[in-house]
Amino acid sequence: MKRRITYVQRPDAPFEPHQANLASTGLSIRDLDAAREDRITIELDDLPEELRTVLQQSRGLHLRWATERPYDAVAPFASRVSPGLHVHFTPATPDQPTEALCEVLRTVFGTSEGDQYGVDCSKPEDSFITPPPLSTKFGASTSLQFYTRLPSLQSLVGFIRRTACHQTEGGSAECHDHADSLLSADSVDIDYDNTSHTLTVSGLWASSPEGGWTEEIKKPASKADQIEFGLLGAEKGIEPEEIKMGGILAVVGKDKKFKPTMFSFPSRNHPLSEPGSYTVSFPPPTGLHPTMSISMPRSSLKRPPAPQDTTCALHTYLTLPSTVFGDQYQLATTDPLFLESHNLVGLRAFAGETDLEAPDWVVQRWGSNWLFELATPSEDSVAVTSTSSNWTVTIPLHLRYLQPSESGYRSTHVPWPVVFWACTSDDDTKMGVNPFERANLGWDGLFGPRTLFYQLHPSSDRLVEDLDVPVLRLQSDGLFQARNIELGTCAVIVLGFLWVLWRLVRVAWSSGVGSGAAPRRAKAVHEKKQ
Repeated sequence: MKRRITYVQRPDAPFEPHQANLASTGLSIRDLDAAREDRITIELDDLPEELRTVLQQSRGLHLRWATERPYDAVAPFASRVSPGLHVHFTPATPDQPTEALCEVLRTVFGTSEGDQYGVDCSKPEDSFITPPPLSTKFGASTSLQFYTRLPSLQSLVGFIRRTACHQTEGGSAECHDHADSLLSADSVDIDYDNTSHTLTVSGLWASSPEGGWTEEIKKPASKADQIEFGLLGAEKGIEPEEIKMGGILAVVGKDKKFKPTMFSFPSRNHPLSEPGSYTVSFPPPTGLHPTMSISMPRSSLKRPPAPQDTTCALHTYLTLPSTVFGDQYQLATTDPLFLESHNLVGLRAFAGETDLEAPDWVVQRWGSNWLFELATPSEDSVAVTSTSSNWTVTIPLHLRYLQPSESGYRSTHVPWPVVFWACTSDDDTKMGVNPFERANLGWDGLFGPRTLFYQLHPSSDRLVEDLDVPVLRLQSDGLFQARNIELGTCAVIVLGFLWVLWRLVRVAWSSGVGSGAAPRRAKAVHEKKQ
């Protein structure tokens, strides 16, 4: 097992040499103000049997989880996904059975029962969606996608405690502490590489706990294990697509002193030089046709510091559960009046459940994804307008019919979308190696390999919107009881059928009578002429 612990400090964060101490038995950190990434790489043979079987049937498996709490994404960890669990899966062979994947996901992340959020998945062919064709154009290998709301990683922590920590000799307490730390993480990534046959688990804490990071990192008990440590600072590189990092590195238990380092690498994801923010809301009354409103200060809409030869456009990527959907025919329009009224440039890609009539209980797949290009005000308007003025984009959506309830309402949840600048160039060559690369986010595969992304950060205490959906009320007083409505509907259908049947009989009878009278009239006319 290999472990990489990276602390990234902001330029204004204080640091004293005594805050990091390296010894032959381990390494200690004291009151460190920094973002933290903890990455563990595990060999396939060291995994539980049920998990190893699923991975061997996969050509690629990438899981992305993000918290519903707001957090600051700093370089080189600037990329974002909507809060919840995102699964990107490619089977090893197209016709290979994959039911075991859903079973493992339910075991690791829990099941969706009652008020408990988890994985509601039978098999990928029925529950997953196929990405838009654009992802294939730019070489993305993922063939199936899945999403579910998952506010907590409690089930994952319990799974790690039962499996990985149970196999640890003499370090179960330390393993439990590492597993429990995931409960406070801002994002967690799990990647399987079928080339090296390794599983990588990465946790990100975008900010330090109160008082800073304080921990003891012990020397690995086994010589086969390795712990790499880095304390770094990030800043803009010489080239616009580069990130430059410098600081100190060490291999715990092997190095006797820290090694200074300075390096740079190309990155697709960058923070904005001037922070940009956005908020999401559904103005009331929502009814069955809510409108998502994305509001941004005009000061957040300045062109990002991308190369001048690139074309930059503002985008948003929506992740909608099955209870909420968009009308592809309405949103894909090129009508300038509609687009201008919503501050949209156009719908660029969509995938998933888009049936306009299906109620939620017959929808098998988890939902849909939507990529929009957003209109922005002119640069002159941004410069002269007050910073308190907001630029608002609206996206009309629809709610599916849900099961009846006693109150007449059911609740559904919509995660906040990600909003970002995408700066594209005509050069389709791939970038160099990025040691902190985070790919397979869902939206990144819809752009060319040299596209640069600049993320706006969400501004709220909670990155999920709750919607009350009006449904049939099970128990109500008076005429509009559910039973009465059901009986009335059946009666109307029966009466309608009888009426149609009666009209058909009358038409048939009239045609029969007319066919006998016509020859007699024709004969009388003929005789009269004679």
